[in-house]
Amino acid sequence: MIGLRDFNALDEAAAAALLRPCLDVDRWVTEIVQGRPYASAEDLFATARQAADPFTGAELEAALVHHPRIGERANGGSAEAALSRSEQASLDLDDDVQRRLAEGNRAYEQRFQRVFLIRAAGRSSVEILDKLQTRLKNDPDTEDEVVADQLRQIALIRLAGVVSK
Repeated sequence: MIGLRDFNALDEAAAAALLRPCLDVDRWVTEIVQGRPYASAEDLFATARQAADPFTGAELEAALVHHPRIGERANGGSAEAALSRSEQASLDLDDDVQRRLAEGNRAYEQRFQRVFLIRAAGRSSVEILDKLQTRLKNDPDTEDEVVADQLRQIALIRLAGVVSK
């Protein structure tokens, strides 16, 4: 974690590298980096929210490439993989839940041709399974909006874990 004052003082490349694990969308990273210096954490998060709304379809698809399936632990030593493992650490994944998540992930990917994305932090595996089943009923346009909202939530949670007041 880095303080806001230190984040403001980083060179552009270092600041961008710090933000990419939160959300690897060039426009989002660039807008936050170029918005420095921030007088407060509230100003930083306002810029991050604004830069994340709306996402283009291409930005959504690019960001989803880095997200593991829900219920599967991210592999690798990248900062993003570590964040994903941390976010899913509280899920209660017994064999039945693991099986149902795997089935739901496959059904979602067949329907929408992308990985199911949900903010896992603060949610139980039962709640995630319920949301997955509900979202399988969405039309593609509605699901695009839901995915974009989930991605924004994840990015802001991760940003809060990277830059402190």
